[in-house]
Amino acid sequence: MYEKVNAKEFFNKVLSGTATGIIVGLIPNAVLAAILNLFGDNPTAIFITQAVVIFQVATPLLIGALIALQFKFNPLDMAIVAGASYVGSGVTTFNATAEAYLSKGTGDLINTMITASIAILLTMFVGEKLGSVKIVLAPILIGAGSGIIGLLILPYVSGITAAIGSMINSFTNLQPILMSALIASFFAVLIISPISTVAIGMAIQLNGVSAGAAAMGVAATTIVLVVHSWKTNKSGITIAIACGAMKMMMPNLFRYPIIILPAVVTAIISSIPVALFQVSGTPKSAGFGLVGLVGPLTSIDMGDKSISLILALIVWFVIPIATALLTRFVFGKMLHLYDEKEVFQYLA
Repeated sequence: MYEKVNAKEFFNKVLSGTATGIIVGLIPNAVLAAILNLFGDNPTAIFITQAVVIFQVATPLLIGALIALQFKFNPLDMAIVAGASYVGSGVTTFNATAEAYLSKGTGDLINTMITASIAILLTMFVGEKLGSVKIVLAPILIGAGSGIIGLLILPYVSGITAAIGSMINSFTNLQPILMSALIASFFAVLIISPISTVAIGMAIQLNGVSAGAAAMGVAATTIVLVVHSWKTNKSGITIAIACGAMKMMMPNLFRYPIIILPAVVTAIISSIPVALFQVSGTPKSAGFGLVGLVGPLTSIDMGDKSISLILALIVWFVIPIATALLTRFVFGKMLHLYDEKEVFQYLA
């Protein structure tokens, strides 16, 4: 029997599985790529780079498996959902010229989620009706069937997400400071919500200053939570937040929405140098912020759009930390808008 869930629970399970799958799939290449580039043409560095890129290509597969795990599927059903998700993502395509199957990037993550959802629903509908032939028919009917549906809708879904990304990126070029502030604020709130910032950044293909602003929004919230947490929570909680577990504070967001005030203000102020100095990023770095130093390392390694190490330290650390400390003093100590020992106390 499969667990019955309502629409909200279904959506949250898909989002949760997607968020974990993206982080697992992208972290190795996101963190190691910039470091390994420093070794130039060293054969060992190139070999490791190739390995983590191949690992990244498996991201849709990981997402499908982890979404299925959210629904407590058995190993067979989990494998079927994972396979369908991989196919529907479009990460691997057939190239007629080369007469070979080629893989690139992570595919379309929104379409991956849609394909996984179709496979989940079909699995729940079919259930155990296939009986003893399930191991033969389920991979064909549910796995390949969902994958084919995913491939059919892929061009339309990709077109919509690409258009959204292009619109945001073009707005950033027209109004860099305003749009950087808006994007940074949006991602500053998202990082402590159930929604994955990495998934959003990848899905709408943020790049350039847009991606830099998004990463700065995540970084700003990380620093704000650390600054408000070090005298409130146990050191392990503060360290976990600093290492990337900002979503631990989701219960606080819903119980005490005031916590977004210092985060958003810090994000807005920290986004100004992003626009002024053209601090850029990629769709992969947009949602990570300071996790694994992905945001800073990417901005340093952007070719003709790269910034210096000194500027990166100022933009990514000095300004956000100074602003976070200032917001803590002004909002908490001076204006008494909140009691940090209550509002930022880890609730789980």
